[in-house]
Amino acid sequence: MPNPSDWIEIGKIVAPQGLVGELRVYPSSDFPERFLEPGQRWMRSPKGGDPTLVYLQSGRYVEGKNLYVIRLEGITSRAQAETLRDYELLVPESDRLPLDPHEFHVADLIGLTVIDQHSQDLVGTVVDVMSTGHDMLVVERPSSGTPEPEEPVEPVEPTPHHPDRRKSAKTPRAKKRQTPPLLIPFVEAIVPVVDLEQQRIEITPPEGLLD
Repeated sequence: MPNPSDWIEIGKIVAPQGLVGELRVYPSSDFPERFLEPGQRWMRSPKGGDPTLVYLQSGRYVEGKNLYVIRLEGITSRAQAETLRDYELLVPESDRLPLDPHEFHVADLIGLTVIDQHSQDLVGTVVDVMSTGHDMLVVERPSSGTPEPEEPVEPVEPTPHHPDRRKSAKTPRAKKRQTPPLLIPFVEAIVPVVDLEQQRIEITPPEGLLD
């Protein structure tokens, strides 16, 4: 059994489909064969634990809904299918499929540093990849460090049991403003360099993208 970090999530079971045990799966893989070709897959409970081996019998893509409907061996009723809601579908890390040039596994992009190619300024860190018609890098920007206004603190009067209460009362530290993440289209014109060895991405952002 591979270690917990040696699995790739390919999708999540979101609901039963019909009455005969079919399952709706929201994909997190760009490879349709993960859901269409019969063979071994693994499932993991939303509560965690070791994955369980299952056998994919068949699958089909549902146009317009970006999901697949699959059948697993031994799941023949809606009641059985309902018990699998929110289970993850997995394959071992060793089962990675080959990529075309300029394609990357999402897991390899998470955590990469993003640099402005022209200025060499740090833009942020990739924390997710969204599919919204085309892929978008979700980039968490460095905290600006700009403090939010502090709320006034009421003085605390001494009490018989806590005579030093006023002295020990602390003014809360100013909180740093939370900067919303950037969404950067993952296209070669904007992301010309993805260097997995150096763990960095270089971008050439059009005007206004980083505002």
